[in-house]
Amino acid sequence: MTIPDTINGRPVTSIGYSAFYNRSSLTSITISTNVTSIGNMAFNSCTSLTGITFGSSVTNIGNYAFSGCTSLPSITIPDSVINIGPDAFCLCTSLTNVMIGNSVTNIGSGAFEFCSSLTSITIPNSVTSIGSAAFSSCATLSGITVDTLNSVYSSVDGVLFNKSQTTLIQCPGGRAGSYAVPNNVTSIGTAAFAGCSSLTNVTIGNRLTSIGTFGFLSCTGLTGVYF
Repeated sequence: MTIPDTINGRPVTSIGYSAFYNRSSLTSITISTNVTSIGNMAFNSCTSLTGITFGSSVTNIGNYAFSGCTSLPSITIPDSVINIGPDAFCLCTSLTNVMIGNSVTNIGSGAFEFCSSLTSITIPNSVTSIGSAAFSSCATLSGITVDTLNSVYSSVDGVLFNKSQTTLIQCPGGRAGSYAVPNNVTSIGTAAFAGCSSLTNVTIGNRLTSIGTFGFLSCTGLTGVYF
């Protein structure tokens, strides 16, 4: 499927809500250069989709836009994109590789949640907002890397923190064995350890004041949390 530049002489600038929802026969999509917005649930549950070519003008990827595209192996989000909506790529269970463009400022909550084949992710310096559980329950995610020039976020040993490293935002789901939360951490975010099924124990420093909802959800191998 190729989204045309124009229809009846008029430019196609957006893909509407649920426009291709549950089209199981759709295998690839090419989005024209006139399109600036991909609507909520536009390609949700397109289970045979294996390739996406984004046009160079897309700025917004809507909520649940590609959620449940279970055959999608990789995506390259172009530099034109500013916003990745909540749950935009959640449950893309074959997704192994994601390239996030250098203009993205917002990654919505649950954007890549339950992407069980994702192995690594790099956050560019443009990102200023990451919603809760954006990378939660990604069972094979070994590390999250943040560009050192990012002014809001940082990473230490593959774990995502705020810049001052007082909030632990996301431990990658593929983390195994023991983990010691740094002593300067005062809060653990929503679903920060959710789905870390290979973690065996976590040690928490004495400055911690809060643990977010679902902080240790589905940590099936966890035998102890030590304060």
